[in-house]
Amino acid sequence: MDILNLLLQGFLVSVIPGNLLACTIGVIIGTLVGVLPGIDTVSAIALLLPFSYGMDSTAALIMFAGIYYGSKYGGSTTSILINVPGEAASVVTCLDGYPMAQKGRAGAALSVSAIGSFVAGTIGIVGLTLLAPPLAQAALAFGPPEYFAISLVGLIFLSKLTGTSTLKSALMAAVGVMLSTVGLDSLSGISRFSFGIDELDRGFELSILAMGMFGIGEILTTMTQINTATDIPLVKFKDLYPTREEWRRSIVPMFRGGGVGFLVGLLPGPAATISSYLSYALEKKCSKNPDEFGCGAIEGVAGPESANNSAISATMIPLLSLGLPFCGATAILLSGFMIHGITPGPGLITEQPALFWGLIASMYIGNVLLLIINLPLIGVFVQLLKTPLHILMPMVAALTLTGAYSINNSIFDLIWVVIFGILGFLLRRTGFEPSPLLIGLVLGSGLERGLTQGLIICNGSIWAMITRPISATILSLGVIALFYNIVRWFTKINCAEEKVNC
Repeated sequence: MDILNLLLQGFLVSVIPGNLLACTIGVIIGTLVGVLPGIDTVSAIALLLPFSYGMDSTAALIMFAGIYYGSKYGGSTTSILINVPGEAASVVTCLDGYPMAQKGRAGAALSVSAIGSFVAGTIGIVGLTLLAPPLAQAALAFGPPEYFAISLVGLIFLSKLTGTSTLKSALMAAVGVMLSTVGLDSLSGISRFSFGIDELDRGFELSILAMGMFGIGEILTTMTQINTATDIPLVKFKDLYPTREEWRRSIVPMFRGGGVGFLVGLLPGPAATISSYLSYALEKKCSKNPDEFGCGAIEGVAGPESANNSAISATMIPLLSLGLPFCGATAILLSGFMIHGITPGPGLITEQPALFWGLIASMYIGNVLLLIINLPLIGVFVQLLKTPLHILMPMVAALTLTGAYSINNSIFDLIWVVIFGILGFLLRRTGFEPSPLLIGLVLGSGLERGLTQGLIICNGSIWAMITRPISATILSLGVIALFYNIVRWFTKINCAEEKVNC
C-alpha cells in the first residue's frame, strides 16, 4: 500500500507540465534514435547531456530515461522495413520482420512490435516499482568496505558487458579505472597524473569522455561506413491491423518475452541484446512451426521486441537502488544523474522521493505515449529514413561540439572531446568496445574511495574489510563469477584447438 501511495505521488510529479513535456520530448527523441541507423542510445544521451544543464533535474532525468526506453521502440522500424537494425537489440527482429515486410505484412509486424513493447515494458516497470525500493532499503546497511566490494565485483562482471572478448573488456575497464585516478585526490587533495596541467586537476569528466567516445566516435564510424540506398515499403495506417491468426500467435510470446527480458535485465551486460536472442531461441523452441522462423514468423517479432523492452526497465533496478550501471546505456544515464548533482543508490529513495517516484511514474506515462506515437506516426518515421547521412551527421557533430564547450566554456574540454572521439573510433575499428572503459571510469572512483575510507574504518586492516559479513558475501560471489569465466575461457580455447586439430 505504501508503494502505491508513493507511486501516486510520483504521478503527481510526473504530470507537472514541464516534466510531462520532458517525457514527451524524451520518448520522441528516443524513437528517432531507434529509427535512424548510426545513432545509438548512449550516443544520443551523451550528445544531450550539456543541453540539460538549464533544465530542472527531475525533468532532465525523465527526458534521459525517455530516450533510453524509447529507442527500443523505434529500433524495430528499420529492422522490419529495410533489414537494417536501428539498435543492436533489434538485430534479431530482422530475421522475421523483414521477410514479413517482403510478404506485404510490414504493417502487422510493426504493430505487433509496438504493442509487444508496450506490454513487456509495462511488465518491466511494474517489476522496477516493486523491487527497487526493498533492494535500496537493504543497501542502506552498506558502508565503504561494502561499496568497495560492490565496485570490485562490478568490474569482474564487466567481462560480460559486451559481445567482445573477456580480455578486451577487462583491458578497457582497467584503462577506465586508471583514468579515474587522474586529478586531485578526494581525501588528501594531492594532484595526481596531471603533469602540471591545471585543467587536468579536475580529472576526466564523465560527460566529456562520453560525448567524445560515443558521440563523435559514433559519427566517425557511421561516416566511414558504406551507405547503400534501399527501397522503403510504403505502410498505410490501415495496414497496421494484424489478422486474428497473427494476434493469436503473438500474445503468449509477448508475455513470455517480457518475463525473459526482465530476468536478463537484472544481470550485468548488454541485457536488451542478449534477452532478444534468448527470447527468439525460446519462441523457436516453443513453436509448433519452427520451420517458419527466418521466413516471416510473427512470434519471431513479438518475442524479441517484447524482451528487449522489458530488459530496459529491469536494468534500471541496480542503477536506481545500488547506483551501479550494469550496461553502457545505464552508465551514461548515471552521468546524467551526476551532472545534476544527484547520486543514484540507496539514499536516493529516502533523500529525494519526489524525483525517484516521479521518474518511475514517468516511465508508465512514457510507455503509453510511445504506443500512441509509434503507430500513427509510422509514415513520418519512414520518411526520416530517407535523410542522407552526409547531411545528418555534420549537424549532429556541430551540436555535440557546441554542447561540450558549453559545459565549462573550455576549449580544453573541446580538445578532449575530439581526442576521445578519435580514440572511440579507433577502438571500434580494432574490435574494442568503449563501454567497459566508461564503466571503469565510473566504478574506479568508487573503488578507490571505498578502499581508502574502508581502511580508515578498519584501522588499516584489509582482512577486516573483506571479512565483514556483507562485503565477504559480495566478494565470494565475485570470486565464483571470476572462476566461472576463467573455466569457460579455457574451455573455449580447448574447443578451438580441438577443431583446428580435426
